[in-house]
Amino acid sequence: MAHFVEITDPTDPRLRDYVSLRDTSLRHSMEAAEGLFIAEGDKVIRRAVEAGYRPRSFLLAPRWAEELADLLEGCDAEVYVVSFELAEQVTGFHVHRGALASMERKTRHTLDDLLDARRLVVVEDIVDHTNVGAILRSAAGLGWNGVVLSPRAADPLYRRSVKTSMGAVFSLPWARMDSWEDDLARLKQAGFTVVALALREDSVSLDELAERIGPNDKLAVLMGTEGAGLSEHWLSQADEVVRIPMGHGVDSLNVAAATAVVCYVLRP
Repeated sequence: MAHFVEITDPTDPRLRDYVSLRDTSLRHSMEAAEGLFIAEGDKVIRRAVEAGYRPRSFLLAPRWAEELADLLEGCDAEVYVVSFELAEQVTGFHVHRGALASMERKTRHTLDDLLDARRLVVVEDIVDHTNVGAILRSAAGLGWNGVVLSPRAADPLYRRSVKTSMGAVFSLPWARMDSWEDDLARLKQAGFTVVALALREDSVSLDELAERIGPNDKLAVLMGTEGAGLSEHWLSQADEVVRIPMGHGVDSLNVAAATAVVCYVLRP
C-alpha cells in the first residue's frame, strides 16, 4: 500500500525525479541514467500502472490523492502530497492536472517481436515528442499493430510523448531499430510491403494503393520528418511511394495528421 508524505520544501531530495521537467536535455540524461519516465495526469497514470509499469513515486495535489485512492491502495510507493505552487516550483511548469508519477522504465519489445504484425508505422528521425506521441495514439486507435522507430527518433516514454498519446505508448507495441541503415531490409525479409509517404513525381495516390492492399497483407509505412522528409536511403528501399491527395494548394500535412490519415485509409 502507498505511503503518503506531505512535502512543503521544493528542495526536498525526495522530489528529485520531478525536477525541471521542461529541461529536455537534463531529463533525457537523467531519465536514462535513473531508468525512469514521468506519467502526467490521472488517466495516463492509471493506464501506466494498469499496463504493468511499476511506480517509483507519485507527486499529487491533495485532490488527486483522494481521486486516485483506489489505484494507490495497490501500489508500494511513496505518495508526495504537495500544493500546486510547490509542484510548479519543482517541475518548472504549471501542473494543471495536479498529478504526476515517476515510473520505472523498461524495454518491452524489440524489432523481432513486431515482425509477425500486419500493419506497422515506421518513423525515421522524427525528434518532436508531441508528434511521436500523436503517431502512437493514431496507430493504436486505428487498429495498427505497432510502431518502429529509427535510432534517432524521439523517445516514446518522454513526458510529452506519453501525454500526447494519452497512454497509447503503454498498450501499443513499439520498438527501436538497431540499425538505421540495415533494418528496413529485415522488414522486407519478413514479408512486409514497404510504403514510403513522400511528395515525388512517381508517387501514387493513397486511395489507389488502398484498392490494392488486402486486410491480411503485411504493410510497413515509412514516415519522415516534416522538413526534410524521408532520407534517400530509406526511399530507395521502398516498394511503393505514395502521397495523400490534397486540395486548395496545400501540398502536405503535419506528420502526425498525415499518419492518422494513412492509418485510417490502410487500416486492417
